[in-house]
Amino acid sequence: MSRLTYKDSGVDLELYQQAMGRLPALMHRTFSPRVVKNDGGFAGLFQLDFNSALFSRKYEEPVLVSGTDGVGTKLSVAQQVGRHDTIGIDLVAMCVNDILCCGAEPLLFLDYIAMGRDNPEMLEQIVKGISDGCVEGDCSLLGGETAIMPDHYQGDNYDVAGFCVGVADKKNLITGKQIAPDDLVIGVSSSGFHSNGFSLVRKVVFKHAGIDVAEHVDVLGQTVGEALLEPTRIYSSLVRAVLSHYRVKSVVHGIAHITGGGLLENTERILPPTVDLEFERLSWELPAVFPWVQELGQIDDDEMDKVFNMGLGLTFIVSPFYANKIVELAQSEGHQACIIGKAVPGTGTSRWA
Repeated sequence: MSRLTYKDSGVDLELYQQAMGRLPALMHRTFSPRVVKNDGGFAGLFQLDFNSALFSRKYEEPVLVSGTDGVGTKLSVAQQVGRHDTIGIDLVAMCVNDILCCGAEPLLFLDYIAMGRDNPEMLEQIVKGISDGCVEGDCSLLGGETAIMPDHYQGDNYDVAGFCVGVADKKNLITGKQIAPDDLVIGVSSSGFHSNGFSLVRKVVFKHAGIDVAEHVDVLGQTVGEALLEPTRIYSSLVRAVLSHYRVKSVVHGIAHITGGGLLENTERILPPTVDLEFERLSWELPAVFPWVQELGQIDDDEMDKVFNMGLGLTFIVSPFYANKIVELAQSEGHQACIIGKAVPGTGTSRWA
């Protein structure tokens, strides 16, 4: 009678160790001096002496700010294209951009990767993307978990999740409570769909229109796969620049990350109950991928607005006296930005003007 091994069930421990050996260098490149070395330990260590020279500013009442997210079925596009070195950027972006909305400084990031089989090359690509995202987001990739789950995930299928922790001074937390009538809304460009709405995108492009990921589309200036895998934009440097110039809450009253649910739903989340936001529809430049998908699927405007970010990744709701200066600052940081709406007396809703 033969003796069964873990490898017989689909988990190759030698291959797993080979994969793990590829990751430390990708993690170490993201480390700040605040990371406490703990090679081989069971946990990542991070120093929280907020008044030391390790932090760029002093924190009188430090509050830890946390967020978690995934990247949805954009993973399926990565599988179709066979490219896995950018999906990690999306993962970091979806988490980091959320905590930036509170005015937080990102500190550390953790990941969870579940795979159908041991694949060291693919795992290295995924973690490289996470590492790239952490460098761009200015946070340390402190640790993570890789689970090999044969039968649960088929073949090279995998899933990812991320967890981000940042810090903000309690007195400087941006919550939206200061939003008032006459405030102006600044929209900052997205790089495309980011990581939301891909169930609809994939149905339209691949099932309804029957287009292959390798097909070049003139209006997009690239292949379908390249356009759809464009990484989510990370706004760490922009938010840092804005808050370092205009740190007091009398200037920046609210920040919203525009994800699933679109502009109206996401800005509505931070509104006080006596203020509405009115937006000028498409008063900003729309990336070509949005009208391309809309035309392919004959999707109506309301559905597009509810599902996608429609070319905006972040919004600042600010005092009208500083709005133009903040637009100029965002543009100097390499972002397309413009005033897209205003706050008016109301009942806590966002709508089109």
